[in-house]
Amino acid sequence: MTATAEVRGRSRPRSSWRRRDAATGYLFVAPAVLGSVAFVMVPLIAVVWFSLHEWNVLAATFTFEGAANYERMLADPALRQSLIASAWFSAGILVLNISLALLLAVLLNQKLPGTTFFRVAFFSPVVVSLVAWTIVWGFLLQSDGGINALLASIGIDGPNWLRGSTTAMVSIVVVQVFKNVGLNMVLFLAALQGVPEEIQEAATLDGAGAWRRFRTITVPMISPTILLVSILTVVGSLETFALIDVMTQGGPGNSTTVLVYYLYRQAFQFNEFGYASAIAVLLFLIVLVLTLLQWQTRKRWVHHEN
Repeated sequence: MTATAEVRGRSRPRSSWRRRDAATGYLFVAPAVLGSVAFVMVPLIAVVWFSLHEWNVLAATFTFEGAANYERMLADPALRQSLIASAWFSAGILVLNISLALLLAVLLNQKLPGTTFFRVAFFSPVVVSLVAWTIVWGFLLQSDGGINALLASIGIDGPNWLRGSTTAMVSIVVVQVFKNVGLNMVLFLAALQGVPEEIQEAATLDGAGAWRRFRTITVPMISPTILLVSILTVVGSLETFALIDVMTQGGPGNSTTVLVYYLYRQAFQFNEFGYASAIAVLLFLIVLVLTLLQWQTRKRWVHHEN
């Protein structure tokens, strides 16, 4: 009886300590949870609710329409065109960004003079204001801008980059890639410096060349970083707005009107906030599905040490 009472007496302080520890943990987590609820969940629920209504701010109308906005999306050719533009834009940025960032990281991971300067030079656009960066490139890509002046000096008649449907898309892809490639380069550099040199040296002794070592050792070992960069690049490209608004305003002929810019037009140019909310739901679902697809395929090609 006495022994049982002693055990119970000892367990109470420990149980009380655990409760206090749990309460402290909840207090630390609470700001993040409340922030997520206030700035993510509540707006998401509100957008879904707005998408079920016809909402015109100027006319002060807010009428429940059910799935009418979603049915309208199925028959909207301009929406389909914006989806195609978004696909080209995201695919171009994904391929060029990862390829160029990985190439730069491999080159600047070498112990050569001047690598620090070039690392800073390629990363510097990341910290430049996006609007300022876009305005400068807009001047360079004009018909009488710096790019065509450079081409004219070697006897090439440059196009009007921002006035052709194909060249405009290529231009905004290149400008966006050069803006963000430095950040991905740094991520790849960190991953490359985590590859053990002993493995590379062992492969060299076995007769593996540089390309084979890169393909069979380096790429698998940095594959988690490649997955991270891929997800961030796709999500970021689908949310690109300011660059397009400053450089092309979705033109020419809606050729650079990606989905997020089409959403903006419906909301703030045509005051169709209900329809814009339905497009926002579609954009969220596209981002979610693409992210989950990339995450699910990681088991096939992403290498983990354990």
